[in-house]
Amino acid sequence: MPTALIADDEPLLAAALQSALSRLWPQLEILAVVHDGASALAEINRLRPDIAFLDIRMPGLDGMAVARSVSACRVVFVTAYDEYALQAFDAAAVDYLLKPIDDARLLRCISRLQQAAPLVQPIAAAPAEAQPAYLSWITAGLGNSKRLIAVDEVQYFKACDKYTELVLAGETQLIRTPLKELAARLDPRQFTQIHRGLIVRLAAVQGIEQDLLGRSFVLLKHGGGKLPLSRSFAAQFKAM
Repeated sequence: MPTALIADDEPLLAAALQSALSRLWPQLEILAVVHDGASALAEINRLRPDIAFLDIRMPGLDGMAVARSVSACRVVFVTAYDEYALQAFDAAAVDYLLKPIDDARLLRCISRLQQAAPLVQPIAAAPAEAQPAYLSWITAGLGNSKRLIAVDEVQYFKACDKYTELVLAGETQLIRTPLKELAARLDPRQFTQIHRGLIVRLAAVQGIEQDLLGRSFVLLKHGGGKLPLSRSFAAQFKAM
């Protein structure tokens, strides 16, 4: 049975998260609910939960400091602020939940936690090459209109001048990160480049087709249209 700890300096919000987790993931055992960073760190070290749901802004130690101080514990940040997303990525968090959390978003987080590989207890010497930490979410939008998007919601990324378009089902968002830089931070098991200016999520691909001129296209599921497939990237789809 998986175990978890919740740390939030607002008791009502901590209780609401505990209630939602109990309802949506009844197999999860909540070992403790605490309301400051020092207590969170002490209880994580004492109880060794599999997962820690950490608020970021807490008295004493903040959630980021707690996350950097623990090992063999998956961290999910729960916060009302989106400006910590990059720091959360650096801390290798499994997810980043923005308050207020609805059931659909919490279910996606639960799914990620359930699909993650089993935790390995730390050993004295670190491995020579650590596995890279890939993006799990992206802060998109311009100016004051910003939104946190899980990468597994994106159908494809498209280069657009100095920006990159994130194409989701029924909408498009912009980020300032160039496509070339973004490509290095995406999990190659989930995403692949199909054109100099296009990266597609493999789970969104329905198939490949060719027109009468011999040009290849990637067909997207659920009527998402088709994208050009350049010859230099076509080899990976030969089995389809």
